[in-house]
Amino acid sequence: MQLRTARLCLDCEEVHAAMRCPSCASETFTYISRWVPAPERRRVPRPVTSPEAEMYRGLIAKEPAIPANGRRMLKRGVVGLTALGVAGWLFRKRPERRAG
Repeated sequence: MQLRTARLCLDCEEVHAAMRCPSCASETFTYISRWVPAPERRRVPRPVTSPEAEMYRGLIAKEPAIPANGRRMLKRGVVGLTALGVAGWLFRKRPERRAG
């Protein structure tokens, strides 16, 4: 019996590999590998992280979304657009009023 398939019956504490305990016919079990780590069978172990996990960590990081230089440019752009809007509002032609 392999450690990966060994099951411990939670009712009678029998070690088995079947879906039901051969002693008490219970279906309540847990894998023994939960407490006893099984050695890795692969020649090359699995990578600890994946590129997708790193990308997700980058998305949820608590860093500002806009860098400091970008934030400064955004402020200047907003100030500039506001100044242009106010200047356009002040220098627009007003329609002449006709005396009726």
